[in-house]
Parts: sequence; structure tokens; C-alpha cells
Amino acid sequence: MGDILQEIYSSLRNNKLRTALTGFAVSWGIFLLICLLGTGNGLMNAFLGNTDAFVSNSMAVFGGRTSMPANGYKAGRRIRLDEGDIAITQGKEFAENVDQVAPVSNSVGVRMVLGQVSVSGTLQGVYPEYASIEKVNIKEGRFINPLDIKEKRKVAVISDSMDKELGGNTLGQWIKAGDISILVVGLYPADQSSFGEPVYLPYSTMKGIYSQGDRVDRIIFTFNGINNLKESNEFEERYSSTIKKYHEADPEDPSAIWTWNRYSQNAQFGQASDILNIALWILGLLTLVSGIVGVSNIMLISVKERTREFGIRKAIGAKPKNILALIIAESVTITSIFGYIGMVLGMVACQVLDKTVGQNSVDLGFTTVNMLKNPTVGMSTAIEATLLLIVAGTIAGLAPAMKASKVRPIEALNAE
Repeated sequence: MGDILQEIYSSLRNNKLRTALTGFAVSWGIFLLICLLGTGNGLMNAFLGNTDAFVSNSMAVFGGRTSMPANGYKAGRRIRLDEGDIAITQGKEFAENVDQVAPVSNSVGVRMVLGQVSVSGTLQGVYPEYASIEKVNIKEGRFINPLDIKEKRKVAVISDSMDKELGGNTLGQWIKAGDISILVVGLYPADQSSFGEPVYLPYSTMKGIYSQGDRVDRIIFTFNGINNLKESNEFEERYSSTIKKYHEADPEDPSAIWTWNRYSQNAQFGQASDILNIALWILGLLTLVSGIVGVSNIMLISVKERTREFGIRKAIGAKPKNILALIIAESVTITSIFGYIGMVLGMVACQVLDKTVGQNSVDLGFTTVNMLKNPTVGMSTAIEATLLLIVAGTIAGLAPAMKASKVRPIEALNAE
């Protein structure tokens, strides 16, 4: 083994320029592959940045406006959700699938005042289950609890950004919210990618103070027993049709009721992510072809230049398998060394992207969008790509090696 390594080192040293050019092609190929995969991951992470902001097996339901006449009503009628929709969601028809149900009251815009400071706020009545479904993380204090609902307490949970605007230390203090005073019992971290930062009140308190009757803004609920995208879509269609019938709208009307099926969304995003990943792998592998072709070419040239050497080796007793092993080992060495260099440089480039472009965001007014989010590649993926390159390098060296092993001593000694 030591002799083979020494011979490989001697061959590469005697052909520095050719080896360097071939090595560059190999390194460049694996470097581009790692960068492409990292950028693809960053784009998907940025695109799916909000998918972890709610429970994936949940659905949000909103009232819409009819686009088809039904039951004596003309098209264009506004559909408003109410307590009846909540009863349907919690009823026997969907009992096998529906778990937690969290209706949300209609919002009310008010001025939040503490001392001499005032800010705009949006009051929203919710149930305790809302926090677990929408993944509202409490930074300090607590969220709305069942006792708040039962006793219709005037308590609220506000964002930490609103807390700062009001001078800080609002937890445990009474704040003027329009015509009422509310006690701040919890703070949640502001999410710049979300649509607003509401002030959460108990659902019962909100409904009682503002006399909203049985109307609700939306209904959010979790479900189970759904195993694939097809079942999810079937459940969504069945549920949506039932709600439309309750409001005397056409079950086929696409705009009477709006549903946001998070399970289907995640499944579709997952499929899109897989397609993007495959496309990036294909593009990356195509860039590796140039490096593999370079390795194969340099091995063919090396075999041609060393024809006399191989003839002498065979004349003094070297077996074809020895020459075969030497050429393949040289090919694997080139791809391994320069492939590793390309992998490391690619990982470094991904980290640089994360610290530069990944830290930039675009403010769209209503939301802030990251250009890239964690544009990196896992070590396992990088190693797999490098191993794939090494295998390809072995295959690339196989043809030249076979040619070298078939050299006849007499022909080789007469070769110029």
C-alpha cells in the first residue's frame, strides 16, 4: 500500500499543472453542488418560515361572500360565521376527527393607554386552546385560562413590542383599552412575519363588553385521523360543504367559505421542497460531470505517457490487476483530495451566505420576509455528495485502468 501511495505521489508531483487543473474541476463541481443545495435549503426555509407558527394538523375557517345563487339568495351575499358553526364543528358529524376548537371573536381597534403613553391596539377574544393551536409562546406571565373565560375577567396578553412602546413593565398593570381597563397577565414575543400583533382577551369577556352576539371572526380547530393529502382534502371538502349548507349557500360555491388547511399546505410545501431538492441535485450533479470527465481524461493521458513503464512492469512480473489497482487508486486519490477541498469550501460558502444574505430581510409593510433562512447543508448530505464523487472518480478511472492493464510488454517497449 505504501508503494502505491508513493507512486501516486510521484505521478501527481511530476504532472503538477495537469493535476491542479483536473483537481480544480473536481473541487468546483462539488463546491457548486454544496452551494446549490445550501441555497435551495435557505430559500425553502425562508418560504416556509411560518409553517412552525401553528399546529400542522389544524384548520382555520373564515366567512366569505357567495359567488353563486342558492336557496332564493342572490350571489354576493356575505357569509358570517356564528355560534352555530362552532356547534357543527364540535358536533357528532365531525367528532371522529375534530379535537380542539378555538373560535376567535371579531376584532376591535382601540387606543391602549398607560400613563402618558398611548399606542394603537387590536383586541381579540380567544379561548385557552388558541395558544396551543397557534403556538403562542408566552415570554412572561401566562395566557388566557378557563377561569378567565368562566368569570369573564378583564385580563389581556400583549406582545413584548407593545410592552416596550408603553414604556415596559406592563405585566401586572392595568391599561386603558378604549373605554375599559384591562390587566396585563402575559407577554408574548412579537413576530415580525405575522399579520399584526393582537391583544388577546378572554372570548367571553370580549363578547360581553362589545355585544357581538353570536358572530365570530373565524374558527380554528385541530383534527386527527388524517394520514395523507387525499384524506385531508376530502375532510376539508366535507367540512366546508356542511358549513355552506348551514348558511344556505351552494355546497359547490368556492368563495362562500374560506378554509386554510394547514395539513394540506404543509404536504404541498413538502412536495415542492422535494421537487426543488431533486432539481438542485440534478443541476449539481451535472456540474460534477465536467470534473469526472477531467479525471478520466487525465488518466487516459497518464496511461498513454506511461505505456513503456507499464510494459516494463509487466515484463518483470507485474500482473494486470496490479496496474489496474494503481490507476484506479490514482483516480480515487485525485477525486478524494480535491472533492474534500470542494466540500469544505462549499460548507464555508454556505456559512458566509447565512451570515450575510441570510441576515437581510425585505420589509413589505405588513410583514418582513427573510431572503434566505439558514442556507446550509447538513454534514451527512455533504459527505454523501463527496462519496458520490469518489465513486464517480473510481468509475472514471476504470476505463483508463482497463486499457493500461491490457498493455502487452513487447508493444509497450517499442512505444515511443
